[in-house]
Amino acid sequence: MESMKHCSSNRLRVSHYSFWAACSLLLVGLSCIAACNGEKTDQKKKMAPDAVPVKVGQAISKTVPVQLEAIGNVEALTTVSIKSRVVGQLKKVHFQEGQFVRQGDLLFTLDPGPGDAGLKEALAKMDRNQALLKKAEEDLRRYTKLFSSHAIAKEQLDQVQSNYEALMAAIKADKATIDNARLQLSYCYIYAPITGKTGSLSAYAGNMIKNNEDNPMVVINQIQPIYVNFAVPEQYLPEIMKFMAKGPLKVEAKPPQSQDPPFEGVIAFIDNAVDTKTGTIRLKGKFTNEQKQLWPGQFVNVTFRLTSRPNAVVVPSQAVQTGQSGEFIFVVKPNQTVEVRPVVVGKTQGRESVIDKGVQPGETVVTEGQLRLIPGARVEIKNAKPPTQGAGDKNVH
Repeated sequence: MESMKHCSSNRLRVSHYSFWAACSLLLVGLSCIAACNGEKTDQKKKMAPDAVPVKVGQAISKTVPVQLEAIGNVEALTTVSIKSRVVGQLKKVHFQEGQFVRQGDLLFTLDPGPGDAGLKEALAKMDRNQALLKKAEEDLRRYTKLFSSHAIAKEQLDQVQSNYEALMAAIKADKATIDNARLQLSYCYIYAPITGKTGSLSAYAGNMIKNNEDNPMVVINQIQPIYVNFAVPEQYLPEIMKFMAKGPLKVEAKPPQSQDPPFEGVIAFIDNAVDTKTGTIRLKGKFTNEQKQLWPGQFVNVTFRLTSRPNAVVVPSQAVQTGQSGEFIFVVKPNQTVEVRPVVVGKTQGRESVIDKGVQPGETVVTEGQLRLIPGARVEIKNAKPPTQGAGDKNVH
């Protein structure tokens, strides 16, 4: 009996140990399964790419102007280099360099003494010849009567008449000499031929001035109105000619750093030939320049409008990217992934680009963060509301 009890006790111990061993194995198995599931979840998390933070804009439909842009150079409407026509000493300068002068204002006075003396000499010579002519006229009248009464020979009358005619011719020459002397004297007073702004002086009171010297005494630029000279590609010439036939083409000019509104003018000149070296045609815009803010030699941004294009698709210009196959845009789909769209850009004006093909109005396009994107990538939009780049009824400027 004791041996049977001992056997039963041993069996109970074995069963107890087997139970706890089985539980331990089960726990180990469950832990392994949980660990494996955890590793798979972590791997999935690691394999799932993070959303790329981007900023977006919106493609919109609007009316945009068809316009050309160029870099222009301001030039004076008229430039006059003032030079003396006579030799003489400069007596007085009647303006300050850089001063605005009006047409007809006295600029310089040269020493009029030599010219005045020449005029007096010519007048005196004519007075003498007029006195001789008066005597010759009386002699001719007297000799004509004597000849009619056969008191003198024909040769004597001819001699008197020849002397009279020579004095008539001499007086005509004297009058021409006097006119020339007066003209030379007038050259001692130099007047402004145009209204404009004077440049720096190169002649001062006391200087001896040569006639038609290479270096002008001063240069005057007419800046009201004023020209802006610029060039555009020759392919636009037919359109320019077509729209100019309908009326004046307006043109705008604006200094690069200016915050003021652009100056408005009209196209006043088209060159008579295309520049074969550059493939461009030169034009000039004419501006009233009432405030004298456009200055000769200044560089300005020139824009002139040919017509308007309604219902054009416009996107922010920073959305357009350039790749090996051309230009493209990342478009955000409703599921917050992106796709690559090849596009045809018609015109980029300021911060907006006109898209001829590839994007429809209302689509969302990526404007920042494109470097981290690939087709199908998930995105996280950082700007709360896509900018629309202005209302649909505004023009691109």
